[in-house]
Amino acid sequence: MAKTHNESSFSSSKRYFQLRRKKAEDEESLTVDSFSSSTCDVEEERGQVMCLALSSTSRKKKSAAVTKLRSVLTVFTSKNRCHVPSVSGNRVIGTLFGYRHGHVHVAFQEDPKVGPALLIELAETTDGLVLEMASGMVRIALECDNKAEKEKARLLEEPNWRMYCNGRKCGPARRRECGPQEWKVLRAVEPISVGAGVLPGNGAGSEGDIMYMRARFERVVGSRDSGAFYMINPDGSGGPELSIYFLRV
Repeated sequence: MAKTHNESSFSSSKRYFQLRRKKAEDEESLTVDSFSSSTCDVEEERGQVMCLALSSTSRKKKSAAVTKLRSVLTVFTSKNRCHVPSVSGNRVIGTLFGYRHGHVHVAFQEDPKVGPALLIELAETTDGLVLEMASGMVRIALECDNKAEKEKARLLEEPNWRMYCNGRKCGPARRRECGPQEWKVLRAVEPISVGAGVLPGNGAGSEGDIMYMRARFERVVGSRDSGAFYMINPDGSGGPELSIYFLRV
């Protein structure tokens, strides 16, 4: 049957409204999607900003904590810092020798083939020093008078000293030049790096055999008016058995 005019008009109107409705729904969907997308972008940017802010705050807190820790450590170390004498690191060979009943001589050499840089005749006898060393640690202190700055020589170049051995006053000690007799002893013990023994005397009329002890020493410089030589034990056990201090007082 042929469609009437009213039915044809109604169908056209229905299709028109369906198209308008579909178009409106598409626009609404597009608007919602755009809004959602923009909202997500805003939230993402806000999250990034928050992360940057938190990261910056964290870095600031960390930097402040590090600064505070450094300041505390600086204060702590400055309050607890002690004045330690500087070690020169110079290691020398020290030789103690002398006749049994004569005075002990101490010689320090940087090179065993070269003459001693320092040779001192102590007030203690060889027998007495051997007994002191058998009883334990020996600390020898050599003191000299302090002088005006312009009159001061190098500490180890002072000619006269007062000797103390383990706190006991022994008498005067003096710096000496290495003569033929002293150089003969040092030549005889040159191959020995560490050890002790006896060298035969010069025959008739001599004071007997010469006792010697040879070891390595470490030199420590405290100041212009103080220094020390510490004997290094070859086995590395315990502290030094012999220490020699030089002081200007």
